[in-house]
Amino acid sequence: MTLITKEPQNSLALELSERIRHRIQSAEFNDGDFFLTEAELAEEYNVSRRIAREAVNRLCALGLLEGRKRKGLIVRHPDPVEVWANCLPSLARSQEKLAELAQFRYALEVGAVEMAVKNASEEQIAQLATLAKEFKLIASKKKNRKQRTELERQFHGLILEMSGSSFIADMQKLLATLFETSYPPRESPVLEDDVNDRIIWQHFELVSAIQDRDVERARSVMRSHLKYLLMSKPDIP
Repeated sequence: MTLITKEPQNSLALELSERIRHRIQSAEFNDGDFFLTEAELAEEYNVSRRIAREAVNRLCALGLLEGRKRKGLIVRHPDPVEVWANCLPSLARSQEKLAELAQFRYALEVGAVEMAVKNASEEQIAQLATLAKEFKLIASKKKNRKQRTELERQFHGLILEMSGSSFIADMQKLLATLFETSYPPRESPVLEDDVNDRIIWQHFELVSAIQDRDVERARSVMRSHLKYLLMSKPDIP
């Protein structure tokens, strides 16, 4: 029997949840395997039912455990993207955290473009070129910001899909949606002509770099294209 010394209840619940988490991971449970009941956990770790329940609630919130009435607890292998989707709204409550998430998105996309260059199929490159042309048509009119934003999302999403990693692509979608919500596009004033032309050019240059399998050029263009994410309050172009 493992004895947990007396401490504030929050600390006890946190400590117990960490012990249970390590136990689950080290035992290599399969998804759906039955674990223990709250009562059995309380007895085994010599804590109150309340502490056991709080520890279990923490793990259920992370998706590692799931409670079943009259059956006890079962082990779950949560989808990391789903966990992130649940956590992001809480993480994005302050400008400081949003700035950190923007840096993370920047690093994710700049890093993933190398994989896109190496793994993109000819069909994907052709699709990317089509999106660049559609973006130019919309961006040149400087109208319909909603459609412009959607094309930008599709363009970047396709580049991340080219990486060959569904996890990377799904993470980018979450972050892109977060920033569109947190920093909605400006209705006015419209982008300056030189800024607008530069963004259009960057789309075509990214297509060209990927088509030429030029990693360094693709990285350079992507860094320039996403530098707004490193601002204290990004303004989605």
